[in-house]
Amino acid sequence: METSKGFAPNAAMKSAARTGLELRKKHKRGGLSTEEAGKQGIGSGVARATAIANGQRLSYDTVKRMKSFFARHSAYKHKHKSDPTGPARISWLLWGGSAGKSWAEAIVNRVEGAKKRDKT
Repeated sequence: METSKGFAPNAAMKSAARTGLELRKKHKRGGLSTEEAGKQGIGSGVARATAIANGQRLSYDTVKRMKSFFARHSAYKHKHKSDPTGPARISWLLWGGSAGKSWAEAIVNRVEGAKKRDKT
């Protein structure tokens, strides 16, 4: 999973990202394009989904941004069942879905824990 070249997304994340891209295209909502995100100075859900769906290795900085995204957007997760094609669910899927949330949290916890152990 981890190399000096980054962290490889798992199959569940790839599937979620592909589903998110398909739903975004079909329903024309959810996630920001690269251009929209750039104007706001934040990461693009479409760019993230494309990288994940293609199995690109993600840098540690990107993994930390993913963890932050999921922390912010967990408040909207209750909308996923009531509006399965809504922007909240589509955005969640674009970033790798619940599999991406667990994956990002595990990596950040592991890396930060190792940093703390190295300081002692």
